[in-house]
Amino acid sequence: MAELELREIQKSYQRKKVLRGASLSVEAGTIAGLAGPNGGGKSTLLGILAGVLRPDRGQFLWRGTDLFTAPGLRREVVGYVPQGTPLFEELSALDNLRLWYSQEELSQSLRSGVLHSLGVEDFLRTRVSRMSGGMKKRLSIGCALARRPELLLLDEPAAALDLPGKGELLRVFRNLRDSGKTLLLASHDLQELEICDRLYLLRDGVLSETDIPALLKAGEGT
Repeated sequence: MAELELREIQKSYQRKKVLRGASLSVEAGTIAGLAGPNGGGKSTLLGILAGVLRPDRGQFLWRGTDLFTAPGLRREVVGYVPQGTPLFEELSALDNLRLWYSQEELSQSLRSGVLHSLGVEDFLRTRVSRMSGGMKKRLSIGCALARRPELLLLDEPAAALDLPGKGELLRVFRNLRDSGKTLLLASHDLQELEICDRLYLLRDGVLSETDIPALLKAGEGT
């Protein structure tokens, strides 16, 4: 049995059908990429899986349990990093992290864990409102990983990062995968998509498995 299965997820806004039946199936320890045109439904699909939006129909199976009908389990299993900044702008990085981590967990993660890998200790005292886009993204990912989710949903995670920052972030994603985590990320960036073990194109509301050469041919890669 696959660890993660999406079955015929559908979503419409008024008369516009954004998702017509999105389905995929991946094993544990997989980075699965979502590519596709702007406005094609990638953010909608991730928002549905995160519980921000409601689907019209479909199933979101995690080890055989439909997380659409088990919100408590979904909160334990799923971490979500949206395109926007889910942070308190008036607080520092440290104060945002304290909302998610215990003091012991925070100290350990900053010393040798994922927050250290993300370089968050470099701007701990900086207020979010004064951060660069890359800092905000790294902090958002750090907050999403606080509860050690088994499935991480990422919407354009490296969009605001420079090349060195992007490289560090992709290394973190590989390490998460190697530790058994499952990642589902939406991106237009070929550097991000190239680290994916499975790649899907979302077009006309339907997911189909693809690869980098096919994306380039279809004009979906940057």
